[in-house]
Amino acid sequence: MLAGEASAEAARKSTQALDSQDALDVSPREPQFPVHGDAMAAAFFDLDNTVMQGAALFHFGRGLYKRKFFETRDLVRFAWQQAWFRLAGVEDPEHMQEARDSALSIVQGHRVSELMSIGEEIYDEYMAERIWPGTRALAQAHLDAGQKVWLVTAAPVEIAQVIARRLGLTGALGTVAESVDGVYTGKLVGEPLHGPAKAEAVRALAAAEDLDLSRCAAYSDSHNDIPMLSLVGHPYAINPDAKLRRHARTLDWRLRDYRTGRKAAKVGIPAAAGVGAVAGGTAAAIALHRRRR
Repeated sequence: MLAGEASAEAARKSTQALDSQDALDVSPREPQFPVHGDAMAAAFFDLDNTVMQGAALFHFGRGLYKRKFFETRDLVRFAWQQAWFRLAGVEDPEHMQEARDSALSIVQGHRVSELMSIGEEIYDEYMAERIWPGTRALAQAHLDAGQKVWLVTAAPVEIAQVIARRLGLTGALGTVAESVDGVYTGKLVGEPLHGPAKAEAVRALAAAEDLDLSRCAAYSDSHNDIPMLSLVGHPYAINPDAKLRRHARTLDWRLRDYRTGRKAAKVGIPAAAGVGAVAGGTAAAIALHRRRR
């Protein structure tokens, strides 16, 4: 609950400008959803493998390595974890915990403003081209309906806020790293925003924003986000892992898969399909390993 409440508070404090001019065309659109002008409805999107191919934290790690925040052996580990995630399509808890621990130690002593500025550069270098066009179109449909759209991710809230702003979304809920006088301490506020913590963050934000969760939508690829998806009246499984796909079919949730271009039988808002999860992380890991040898 502490992680969820901290993330919701961080999201509320951040001011996200809705100035994106590159909305995608999602016509024709399902007439009944999202409901236009419904001020009590909003949409919540997981980030990794839902909005973006791969994990934001690993892409951020690549950018920090380029700026000499850590050594080559750490990048090899990041690249291998990213390759595994891209190919398997599911989160490995040990990989994610190791990545978080590494990230905390790397940023300890650095200023929050410095990492925010670097995050803008890293988005352009590694993340922009990995946004799934189909998922982005779904988010834009909610924005066009006058609804707020939030990212909900275990990635650091500063990274999540950069991505949300660049996509023209309302804001982001993410893992909150402790800082004192604008400097990272190397500790978290509560736990990472993962699994049940995401649901708590969404619940806290909905209460603060006076939203009716039964009229809201949530989108994710992972069975770890079933608690969040179960909170809302309109859950969507996007690029789902095997467990989430089975769960979604059992409960008749909407499904869409952009990894191969195929559409599931029950689809909500029509949108242009994004194609092409490639094994670039594997190539990077192999190349780096050979270089070390």
